[in-house]
This record gives sequence, C-alpha cells and structure tokens, in this order.
Amino acid sequence: MEADMENTNTSGVLRRRGLAFYTKIYFKIITQDIKSKMSYRADFIISTIGMVATNIAGFIAFLIMFGKFPSINGWGYYEILFLYGFSLISITPTQCLLDNNWSLRRYVYDGDFVKYCFRPINLWFYYVSEVFDVKGLGQLAFGFGTLIYAWVKLSLPVTFILVLETFVALATSSLFMMALQNAAAASCFWIQNSFWLLDISLKMKDYAKYPVTIFNDVFKFIFTFILPVAFMAYYPSLAILRPDDVPVLTWLSPVLGILAFYGSYKLWMKGASKYDGSGS
Repeated sequence: MEADMENTNTSGVLRRRGLAFYTKIYFKIITQDIKSKMSYRADFIISTIGMVATNIAGFIAFLIMFGKFPSINGWGYYEILFLYGFSLISITPTQCLLDNNWSLRRYVYDGDFVKYCFRPINLWFYYVSEVFDVKGLGQLAFGFGTLIYAWVKLSLPVTFILVLETFVALATSSLFMMALQNAAAASCFWIQNSFWLLDISLKMKDYAKYPVTIFNDVFKFIFTFILPVAFMAYYPSLAILRPDDVPVLTWLSPVLGILAFYGSYKLWMKGASKYDGSGS
C-alpha cells in the first residue's frame, strides 16, 4: 500500500515537472522563432499589413452582405457581427500555435521530418512549437474589437459569470478549430495529395461566422455531426447570446471540444509513429 502511494506521488510530481518543463521549453523555442522573424523586419511588416488588410476586407464584405438586412432567419445584424468577431478570436490559437502544420506535408515527403523523431520530448509539441505566427495577434485584436462592439450594441450585461462563460466558449471553439486543422495536417502521413484537406479545414472557418440555422437541413447535419463547423462559434456562443434557449449541444461543447482535440492529437501522433523517414 505504501509502495503504491509512493508511486502515485512520484507520478504526480513527474507530471507537474513535465508541465513546468514543457512550458519553459515552449517559451524558449518561440522566443527564438520570433527573434528570427524580426530579423527580417520588412517581410514581417508586409505580412502583418497583409493580415490586417485581409481582415478589413472580410469585415467590409460582411457589412455589404448583411448591412442592408435587419435580420436573417431570426438572427439580428449585431448577433451575426458577434459571431463574426467570436470566430476571429477562436481561430487565433490555430493560426498562432499550429502554423507549422502547413509545412508538415513538405517535411514528411522530403524526409526532413525524421529530425524531429530523435528529440527527448513530445514529438507533436516539439514540431508545432517550432513556429509561432505573431501576425495572428493582429487578428486577435481585430476580433476582440468586433466582439466588444457587438456586445455593446446588443446591450449584453457585463458580469463575472457572463465573461467567464464567454472565455470558456472561446476556448471551446478554439479546440474544435485546432482539432480540425490538426487532423487535416496529419492526413499527410497516409495520403500523398493531402493539401486539399488542409485547405478545406481553413475554408471551414468562413462558414463558422454564421449561425448554422441559416443553412438547409443537409448542411446543418454536416456542419454539426461530420465537420464541426457549428461548434466553432454558433453552439458555444448561444450561452451568451441566447441564454434562455440553450440547446444540449451547447452545454456539451466543452467536453466535445476536448475530445475532438485529443482525438486529433492521437491521430497526429499515430501517423508520426508510422513515419519511416524515407520521404517520397
């Protein structure tokens, strides 16, 4: 009994040390990546301007599309604007933290992925932490500005509980977005022409900006049970926008988000474990 308790305590200490270790390593890695990017300031500035311009263009397109309609299928203009800002914030962790997944296919096919397989740390962690897309922070600021503006226009109260629910909802949406991109990127371990899956995962965020109720029944089913588009903004945000009519899927969203992300991580790791380093 004492031996079991000692083993349990030792495992707990190792887990705590592991978290501290990976946190420390992560910040060291991204610090070097940011320093490397900042050494090419012109490229960084141009890329940042391009990101801001893209968000502004998307926002203008949104205004043109929805500005002339007081509501769409029961959803008011500022509610849809709320979802728009919500989705921009939710996509930021995927863009900032998992940007290196876009290069995974090239590393695998060129045989260069093998260099990640001999590090004494978690393979997925080491690979994704190698790149941090700072430009995504501009999108984060734009998303928060849009969300706060819509919040004010909707006269939503500012309470501790509601703010907490909002952050939980945003974290939940981010998990689904990260899961979709993670799984799409991992497909390169099995499919040679896998870029189209990664490209589709990026395009899915465009549909997450709208309430799933504006689509027909076929797309409602697809976006809810096949491609988790409805969980990238719509279902998590219902607890804030329409607290009097919250479906079960909204309350299940945090658990489903964790499961989706964990499943995509296991898929990524399973593919990496099959990698033989031969390239294509």
